[in-house]
Amino acid sequence: MPAGTPSGTVDAGVRQAATLAGPKPPREPMTTTRVKQRAIQLFGPAFVAAVAYVDPGNVAANVSAGARYGYLLLWVLVLANAMSVLVQYLSAKLGLATGRSLPECLADRLPRPGRYAYFVQAEVIAIATDLAEVVGGAIALNLLFGLPLVWGGVITGVVSLGVLHVQSKRGQRSFELVVTGMLVIITIGFVSGLFFSPVSAGEMMSGLVPRFAGTDSVLLAASMLGATVMPHAVYLHSSLTRDRHGPVTDPQEMHRLVRATRWDVVCALVVAGSVNIAMLVLAAANLRGVEGTDSIEGAQAAIAQAMGTGMGVVFAVGLLFSGLASTSVGAYAGVEVLHGLLHVRPPILLVRLITLVPALVVLLLGAAPTSALVISQVVLSLGIPFALIPLVWLTGRRSLMGTQANHPVTAGLAWLTTGLIVALNVALIALTLA
Repeated sequence: MPAGTPSGTVDAGVRQAATLAGPKPPREPMTTTRVKQRAIQLFGPAFVAAVAYVDPGNVAANVSAGARYGYLLLWVLVLANAMSVLVQYLSAKLGLATGRSLPECLADRLPRPGRYAYFVQAEVIAIATDLAEVVGGAIALNLLFGLPLVWGGVITGVVSLGVLHVQSKRGQRSFELVVTGMLVIITIGFVSGLFFSPVSAGEMMSGLVPRFAGTDSVLLAASMLGATVMPHAVYLHSSLTRDRHGPVTDPQEMHRLVRATRWDVVCALVVAGSVNIAMLVLAAANLRGVEGTDSIEGAQAAIAQAMGTGMGVVFAVGLLFSGLASTSVGAYAGVEVLHGLLHVRPPILLVRLITLVPALVVLLLGAAPTSALVISQVVLSLGIPFALIPLVWLTGRRSLMGTQANHPVTAGLAWLTTGLIVALNVALIALTLA
């Protein structure tokens, strides 16, 4: 304001300009359609995390379960998917409420030696995760094009670098769209066979009753659960929601985002759960009692024989994109864990090589691919408590979460879920060793 100009003169000028401009048009009310569109725009992070739930380890476990026991272990997938919804929701809520990822929250509360020790176990889990995903992609390329497994593993790793390049250059939203597109292809690859197979609705309903058929079925059930709840997806989801929505200070906005995130998680994991159920049902309907279905290659050959070459190709394509998408998401999770715990962000190529090289070495040594997948699931079981216990503890702390701290009922379910998952994974390790 120029010196000597009365403030009343300025106010009068502002009022006169507002009068000449006419009345301000009323804000257009949000229609139901616009509200739904805005809610849909908030979707995405959970669909990236959901890819971890349909990786090649899931394919091996679910197809084996259906081929050997029919619909008997269907209830395991339904239970595992329900627990996954709760776990991923807590991880997403942590990122929203605190503006920090789970690894960052842990780093705030661990001494330096503890952070390094925690990182070492997380890196071992990342290597085991990548082993399953790279081996799965290599098997798919071998089935589709006859490529040697080692070259298939290299191609899988290179393509995953391209997907990660999208995230680093185009942003998270573009990365979410690419991974979601892959999830769509995975869904088509494993669900389409149900339209051409005689599924028994009665046996499916019977499969929802919890029961086992001997020690081997317990081992397989634990393996199915270990392949479903993935530590890296728990770590990553909190980072995805943090980066997607940024710091949130307005309570109403926080409430809206948490509600949208809840729907994001439910929708994404319903898709992933449906894919897993489709794998088991497809095997139960077409591969029960067929020899050689204890390996992915044998299962694909049996599907091609029972349902035609086309369905065998579709199954292999679903497996390929399962490996490509899940290894990309796993590498991204590795970057976030490293950054959160040690506060460093190395080149993505270096992080990619750290987890890719062990998988290629396993393929070079000529290890049986399906056996490598099973071993990787056992190693993953060791890392699940390190992700779940801190997650449930942190999301229950009002001093950290504020009004978004877990409700007593949610906390009870979360601790029950954690205890059940840890117990089943301990059983998996013990039975595998036995």
